[in-house]
Amino acid sequence: MQYEPIKDRIAGLLGGSACFRILLYRMLDTLLLRQRYVKAAVSEHLQPDQKQRVYDAGAGYCQYSWYILEKWQQAKVFALDLKADYIRDFVAWLKPEYRKRFSFTEGDLQSYQPKNRYNLILAIDILEHIPDDMAVLSSFYNCLDEGGKLIISTPSDTDEAAKFTAEHVRPGYSMQELVNKLETTGFKIVEQRYSYGFWGSLAWRLSIRNPLKIINRSKLFLALLPLYLLAVLPFTILFNHLDMMTDNESGTGIIVVAEK
Repeated sequence: MQYEPIKDRIAGLLGGSACFRILLYRMLDTLLLRQRYVKAAVSEHLQPDQKQRVYDAGAGYCQYSWYILEKWQQAKVFALDLKADYIRDFVAWLKPEYRKRFSFTEGDLQSYQPKNRYNLILAIDILEHIPDDMAVLSSFYNCLDEGGKLIISTPSDTDEAAKFTAEHVRPGYSMQELVNKLETTGFKIVEQRYSYGFWGSLAWRLSIRNPLKIINRSKLFLALLPLYLLAVLPFTILFNHLDMMTDNESGTGIIVVAEK
C-alpha cells in the first residue's frame, strides 16, 4: 500500500486551510495511538526547567513540533524533512511568537549533519524508511547533549501491514535488533515497550487501516469518512486507552527512549 499519495493530498488541504490543520491535529491525537505514546514520553523526559532544544527529525506535518512549542514556552524546535513544503505551510500557519522559536531545513537524515546540539530528538516512524539507519543513529548521538534523550517510534517486525507499505525499506524491527543498534551507537536504553498490542491493533484496524484502504480505491469515500469515524470513535478511544494501560508482551509498534 502507498501512503505518500494520501499524505500529499492531506498536505494540500493543510496548505489551504488553517482550520483544517487544527482539526487534523486533533484527529491524529484521537485516532493515532502512537501520538499518545510519544507525547507521554515527551512529557516525561522534557523537563520544564530546561532550556529545551528539540530536533524533530522527519517532522512531516509538524504535529509534535507544535505540541512542544505550545506546551513548553521556552522551547526551541528544529525540524528536518525531505518535504520542505510540508514545513513551509506549517511555518506560514504558526503564530508569530512561535515562529521565532522554530527553524527548519530540507534534507536527508542519512547525510544531514546537524550544526547545533539538542537535549531531545524525536524520530517518529522514520527509521523504517531509511536504508542506512546506523548512520542516522550516529548522527543523532553526535548532536545530543550528554544526558539528552532520543524518542523512537517504529513498526515492529510483527506488523504485517508494514511489510506491504511501499515506502518502507524494512518490515519493522524486532525489539532486540533496535536495542542492539542503539547500544552499538553508544546509547543507553531508558525505556522500551511494545505499542499496538491486542487493543491498539484493533483500534488501528477500525480507525486507520480500513478507511485508508477504501480511500486508496475511491476518493468518493472521503465524503462518508466523517460519518464512519464518528461511528467507530468511541471504540477507538477505549481501545487505545486500554492499550496504554496494558504491558504488552508484543505488538506491532515499538517505543524506545534512549539516552546519551
